[in-house]
Amino acid sequence: MSQSSRRLWVLCIAFNLMAISMHAAETDSPSSQSKPWFVSEANLPEGFPAAGPIDEVVLKTYPQHRLARVQSDSGTDGMFWKLFNHIKRNDIKMTAPVEMSWTPNAAANPDGTPDGNPNAMAFLYGSTQLGSAGADSEDASVMVEDIPAEKVVSIGLRGSYGKKTFLRGYEKLNAWLANHPEWKVAGSPRTLGYNSPMVPSFMKFSEVQIPVVAADQAQ
Repeated sequence: MSQSSRRLWVLCIAFNLMAISMHAAETDSPSSQSKPWFVSEANLPEGFPAAGPIDEVVLKTYPQHRLARVQSDSGTDGMFWKLFNHIKRNDIKMTAPVEMSWTPNAAANPDGTPDGNPNAMAFLYGSTQLGSAGADSEDASVMVEDIPAEKVVSIGLRGSYGKKTFLRGYEKLNAWLANHPEWKVAGSPRTLGYNSPMVPSFMKFSEVQIPVVAADQAQ
């Protein structure tokens, strides 16, 4: 099977068999007025807040959850296939969003902005009751991790899942944090991508997020 045929087959399996519907997302922020529509291709993991809003910085709380993660500097395509094969052979249903981490490498920009492309990708399990934590027995580069409950500062965006869209959100989050000293950064930034490559870029929805903790809890 050619690479293009394989890609089309996998995308059809991973996404087209899932009900596609136009979804109005809400957040747990009572001040939110923007409820974005987007192409919903898979269910959220249990207990996850709804997606959105667009171009508005909000705080979100995520419950403890389980995910499968791959770290690589070779690009997102290779990470995607490893994760897809992992959930396929373990009979794990695809969920949305897909998490992409932008942890800086040794060569980071002076202002701390991540340099380069995402260096990790994760597929989120629908429930913490699925599977078990640890390395995949057939591919040790895939690590199943249990993530503690966390709070993030988040902004919803439209556009491709590249660095340009990420930086647009990342800059707004940092501006918000500069005006809210009661919150401190507690982890690396990430993109949550809600759509497959089959959705046109202008319709794609994502969230850029930074984990935070209350300043009086920061170590």
